[in-house]
Amino acid sequence: MAEKFTLPTETIELPSQGKVYPLENPLSSGKIEIKYMTAREEDILTNINLLRQGIAIEKMLQSLIKSPIQYDDLLLGDRNGLLIAARILAYGSSYSFQFNDSEQDVKEEITIDLQTLSNKLVDSSIYKNTNEFSLVLPASNNTVTFKLLTVGDEKKIDQEIKGFKKATNLTAGELTTRLKHQILSVNGSYDQATVRDFVDNYLLAKDSNFLRSYITTITPDIDLTVEFTLQSGREVSESLPLTTEFFFPGS
Repeated sequence: MAEKFTLPTETIELPSQGKVYPLENPLSSGKIEIKYMTAREEDILTNINLLRQGIAIEKMLQSLIKSPIQYDDLLLGDRNGLLIAARILAYGSSYSFQFNDSEQDVKEEITIDLQTLSNKLVDSSIYKNTNEFSLVLPASNNTVTFKLLTVGDEKKIDQEIKGFKKATNLTAGELTTRLKHQILSVNGSYDQATVRDFVDNYLLAKDSNFLRSYITTITPDIDLTVEFTLQSGREVSESLPLTTEFFFPGS
């Protein structure tokens, strides 16, 4: 009889703590169980067809998740938290990348500890186990409700942008397309035609900027800002670059 093997798993705490998901959703526990990466997941990451479609990492994460959740329900920030956790479990927390020191015109290898990354600071008291938030726009005084984007929303936005380009040979505005999927209602109306008309024709630039900035401040996520000191002594604060080294150390 063939020997049976077991794979270790870890429970990962989500940046949102589960507080944005409805209570009936398993994600409201704020935790997800994932297994350690195997050669099978490495195959997924190197699959040419998946890489061409830009979905290799998404398929890899889905393969690792053991909890009974719907992957598309994940907030984007929670997905990012799983991505960092999966990398640490697979290859350890040490991650190196090349940084271009423009002042000295040299490239320098920087190594950071991924375990030092922390969740973004947000006011979680506004989370009420529902992904709907309300805001009065300062310039127009219109009231909008909106949601934080999920993996599923991101897919729909990408499909709409690609579909528009295919049909018209033009590029759809990414900013307005995202807002059309993110805004749920305007002045109490949840009619999608009304929402889209508002975004296309009546959303003032000042209000758009205010809304997007506010959404950023309340969106749970991993803070990918890293600080390091170059050999020249210059201190640098940068967003962590996710290169091929991230899932293929030594590549």
